[in-house]
Amino acid sequence: MNLPPNLPSIGFIGIGLMGEAMTLRLRDLGYPVFVWNREPERLAAVAAAGATPLASPAEVARQCDVLLMCVLDDAAVDFCTRGPQGIAQAGTAAGKLVIDFSTIAPRTTRELAAHALQHAGMGWMDAPVSGGPQAARDGLLTIMAGGSAEDFERARPVLDALGSQVTLMGPVGAGQTAKIINQAIVGVGFVLMSEAALLAEASGIDAARLPACLKGGFADSVLLQKVYPRIHERRFDPPIGYARQLAKDMDAVQAFAREADCDLPMVEQAARLFARYVEGGAAMADSASIIRLYETGQAQNQDRQAGDEGEGA
Repeated sequence: MNLPPNLPSIGFIGIGLMGEAMTLRLRDLGYPVFVWNREPERLAAVAAAGATPLASPAEVARQCDVLLMCVLDDAAVDFCTRGPQGIAQAGTAAGKLVIDFSTIAPRTTRELAAHALQHAGMGWMDAPVSGGPQAARDGLLTIMAGGSAEDFERARPVLDALGSQVTLMGPVGAGQTAKIINQAIVGVGFVLMSEAALLAEASGIDAARLPACLKGGFADSVLLQKVYPRIHERRFDPPIGYARQLAKDMDAVQAFAREADCDLPMVEQAARLFARYVEGGAAMADSASIIRLYETGQAQNQDRQAGDEGEGA
């Protein structure tokens, strides 16, 4: 990876699991980084690495050359963009580029990009990611980008610093559309890996050997090689992603599918299971720990109860 000789200053809004890992990666590479997070206590690790905490998204936008964002949902990106201290209120942000790593609706992305351009003169790339915190820390993320070809070239040095697979999928919103499909695969895949683990464990075979046994066949995948072992070993701490986030993403997949007039029953079932898991108190649990829903009987029993109620109606 070839970094520019004079590294631009980076603003980073949203220091959660992914934002922290990406900020630490950028600091390792020598980028000056200014940060803001709604919960200031999350800033300790990045501040210790040399990032500079600031008081608001607008202040971050004033200080940086390139502005990165990775927050929870559509409402959070809207607040950080159009809120009273949002980046569109920066006043000195014209010509700067926003790279939004959050996972939000394509329609919201297009609306906020238009607002940032109209009110602050800022360009916008949507660039949702996949791979988890360790991939972010190692610069090995998969990044799905949406925006103009010109903005993509401007963003490329930073994107290449964080990702090993970076693809421009089309105009603003196209990256979020690709991420919706990614999350459909991931959400259903986590449920499927849980069911595969349960079946392997109940069968009497050495369930730990399944990924090696199936490697290279049609059933092989990153999910099988990386997520299945975590599920089989019940190794969920520290989390690589929160259940509340994947539940939110699965709702977004369903909303997008309805707009596209697509019937996706497997996605709908996975979304119901994640919603049930989160509602049961597992919002901040690792997404891979969805297997616990099966172990408590909630995955099966509530569906059976719903079916019985339907038959009696």
